[in-house]
Amino acid sequence: MTIQHRTVRGRIRYTSKKPEMLDQERGREWFAFTHHSNGAMTLRAQCEIEEPAPTVLRDVVYAIDADGHPRNLHVHLTVGDAFMGSGWFNLTHRADGGVIECESAGPSIGRLSQRVDFMGAIDGVGTHPIVGDGYMTRCMDVSKGPHRRTLRCYLPSPDHRGATPPMIAEVTIDLEYFGEETVTVAAGTFACRHFAFIDSSDTGMGGKEHPRYDMWVTADDDAVFVQGGVGGYMATWYELVELAR
Repeated sequence: MTIQHRTVRGRIRYTSKKPEMLDQERGREWFAFTHHSNGAMTLRAQCEIEEPAPTVLRDVVYAIDADGHPRNLHVHLTVGDAFMGSGWFNLTHRADGGVIECESAGPSIGRLSQRVDFMGAIDGVGTHPIVGDGYMTRCMDVSKGPHRRTLRCYLPSPDHRGATPPMIAEVTIDLEYFGEETVTVAAGTFACRHFAFIDSSDTGMGGKEHPRYDMWVTADDDAVFVQGGVGGYMATWYELVELAR
């Protein structure tokens, strides 16, 4: 029998824009999107962050259904080469809202069960892999041209590196669309859409303002992250170095 799903695989290099380690590699990410024949999608990602300390190793599996709704997310997190936590999130959607549930465990939280009912629509789940950030831009209606709107999301960690035990966290953040550009990186030349995440909330993400985060994502339904960077104290840059689809 012929395989019915379609897979997109790649690798992203993380580098620093801090003066003391300018353009040096500080981490990497391997990813695979499985696009199912019914329109559902499964993302798998392994992320390694070496700088700043402590190091972070994250394994993620994230599923979106055929209607574009996030369904479930599994996160396994190691920080400083020690187990930080593992969590499974399940989302049930209704016409007026839905429910997000979390079952997680870790040395600092023990065994944890959470349930949150939400009203209205959500725009997605922030999974913390860079490719997940790019894929979330699909929620923007680019037919409107350049514009900005506030996204409502759930995250397994509000920490800017996602380096805390998996728990339910709701955040809002603005996403701005600027238009289309052609971008050349190590993986090739791509027609892209330029976006930026801008933290304009009163409390910031995780209690601290997230610096502006620009990204360029393929201008197609795959929405593959091509390049981008975070300013401010984070001073990072990300580039697609391998892609197979």
